[in-house]
Amino acid sequence: MRAGALFLVALFAWPAVAVEPVTIAVASNFYATATELSTQFSDDTGIVVRVSNGSTGKLYAQILNGAPFDVFLSADAERPALLEKSGHAVADSRFTYAQGVLVLWSRDATDCLAVLQDANSGRVAIANPETAPYGRAAVEYLSGAGIWNAVSERVVYGENIAQAMQFAATGNATIGLVAKSQLRAPQLPEPACTWEVPASSHSNLEQQAILLARAAANNSARRFYDFLRSDEAREIVRRHGYELTP
Repeated sequence: MRAGALFLVALFAWPAVAVEPVTIAVASNFYATATELSTQFSDDTGIVVRVSNGSTGKLYAQILNGAPFDVFLSADAERPALLEKSGHAVADSRFTYAQGVLVLWSRDATDCLAVLQDANSGRVAIANPETAPYGRAAVEYLSGAGIWNAVSERVVYGENIAQAMQFAATGNATIGLVAKSQLRAPQLPEPACTWEVPASSHSNLEQQAILLARAAANNSARRFYDFLRSDEAREIVRRHGYELTP
């Protein structure tokens, strides 16, 4: 075989360089949105995105313990800042990708606020305030309204905001303090009432993304991170019920 032919055989026999996948850690409230974002990004680039969801506090703990995530989409600004400070994330990569909205939701009660005031109206579902920013916001709202002490006796805690929504949707709780973005879920029963909790009644639900240290040299992760800031991605986030920052 001639030298030129040998070169061509070697060239085409050489294995293609694999494109690295991206693994993202996503707060439960943002899971559906992240799934759509990931699908769009994969369609555009051919890069595989793996999505792992849970409460912000638990995902944060997993990252500290070496979980193999590339990008963290938190439900708060606190944990990304701590990861940046501790060296677990790329410096100056934090940005706000969404502003969350807390709502009261019930499939049975016709007056959401009346349920909170009536001690005989059944259980109230919220996310665990120790690990979930939406749970913490729910406690702040109820405390500020002067009804936390009474309501706390009826509270059922979800491990995350997704489980809190599940409690309310299945009737295991009469009402839930959940994320507005969850109301778009196609399998959700028709609500008997919804009420948007004033943003001024609780801490700001500023949701930040950050590029994690293990992905500093992962070009696929950086491309996904950049995609999150694009107009295309921001429109998807807006459609899912989030507010956007300039």
